[in-house]
Amino acid sequence: MRIVVFTHSLRSCWNHGNAHFLRGTLRELMALGHEVAVHEPAGAWSLANLLADHGEAGAAASLAAYPELTSRIDPPGSDPAASLDGADLVLVHEWNEPALVARIGAARAAGGRFTLLFHDTHHRAVSDPAAMRAYDLSAYDGVLAFGETLAAVYRGWGWGDRVTVWHEAADTRLFRPPAAEGPREGLVWIGNWGDGERSAELDAYLFRPAREAGLPLDVWGVRYPEEALAALAQAGARYRGWLPNARAPEIFARHLATVHVPRRFYVETLPGIPTIRVFEALACGIPLVCAPWRDAEGLFTPGTDYLVAADEAAMARHLRDLRHDPDLRAALSAHGLATVRARHTCAHRAAELLAAVERLSGRPTLRAAG
Repeated sequence: MRIVVFTHSLRSCWNHGNAHFLRGTLRELMALGHEVAVHEPAGAWSLANLLADHGEAGAAASLAAYPELTSRIDPPGSDPAASLDGADLVLVHEWNEPALVARIGAARAAGGRFTLLFHDTHHRAVSDPAAMRAYDLSAYDGVLAFGETLAAVYRGWGWGDRVTVWHEAADTRLFRPPAAEGPREGLVWIGNWGDGERSAELDAYLFRPAREAGLPLDVWGVRYPEEALAALAQAGARYRGWLPNARAPEIFARHLATVHVPRRFYVETLPGIPTIRVFEALACGIPLVCAPWRDAEGLFTPGTDYLVAADEAAMARHLRDLRHDPDLRAALSAHGLATVRARHTCAHRAAELLAAVERLSGRPTLRAAG
C-alpha cells in the first residue's frame, strides 16, 4: 500500500508525544513493504519551539535514530490533492488545522479511492468537545481513537463501528533494556509540565515521595515555568531540560525506577488511557510506579507489571521498597518487559491498523514483507 500521513510533526517530539508512536509505527509499516509519505505543516508549534530552544542541532537530534523517515513541509493553505494521488491509506492526526482536515475529506468525497482515517490521541474530545466537533469528518471512513473511553465518545457522535481503538505502544526497535547493565541510581521522570493539569499530582506523587524515600530525582521535559522550576528546586530535584525521545532508553538505564503521573483528564474522564511513557518505560525494563490510574482496558497487570500507589504515603513506601529490594526491581522489570513485547509494540499496532483498514475498506492489505 501507499500510505500518506498528515501529522503535526514527524521531525519534532518537543511536547509532541504522538511523534514517538508515529515514528515507530511507520518504521514497522515500511518493514512490511508499505510505502510511506509524511506531511507536516510549515510553522508547526512543536518544531518551532524545538528550533527556538535548541536550533537545527536539536531538530537533527530529534530524528537522528530514524534515518529512514523523512517528511515534506507543506506551506499554509496548500492543496493536498497532489499528495493524495495513488494513496491507498491516508491518516490524518487531530492536531492538523480544521481547514486541512476538511480539504482532505473533500478529496475523498470527490472520488478518492483511498481509505481515510482520523487519528485522535488527545483529551480534547472531552475537555473541548466543541473544538473537535468543528472538524469536518463527514467524508472520513473511520476514526482511530487511542483508548476505549475516547472511542466511546466518537460512538456517541454517531461513528458506531467505524471507530477503532488503537492504543499507542513502544517502538521496541529503539526502546529496550541496555545490552549490558551498568550502575543505576535514583529516580527519573521524563515528562512535560503542561498547563497545570497535574501540578498538584506531581508534588504529591513525585517530588515529596522521592525526597521521603531518599532517592535523588532527575527530571527531563519542557514547558516548565518559573514556579515549576522553583518547585523542583525546593524538592531537591535536578532539572535536565528537553530530551530527544530517542535518548530516553539510555536515561532509563541509569536509574533505579521511574514514575507515571497521568494528567487529570486521563484519570477522571478518560480512564484506561496511559501515556506512551508507560509503554516506553516498561519496554526499557525500568521498574515503574503509577500514581492512581485505573487500567480500565486490562492493558497490563497492576502489581505485577508495575506498582500502583493509592496515595502519597503509598508512593513513598513503594519507592523505598524499590530502593532497597533488587529482587522486586528485577521482577517488575521482567514482567513489564514481557507484557510489552507480547502485546504493546509498534509492530502489534501496525498489524492492528492493517486489520482495521481491511475491515473498513473490504480490501486486503499487505501484512508481510514482500
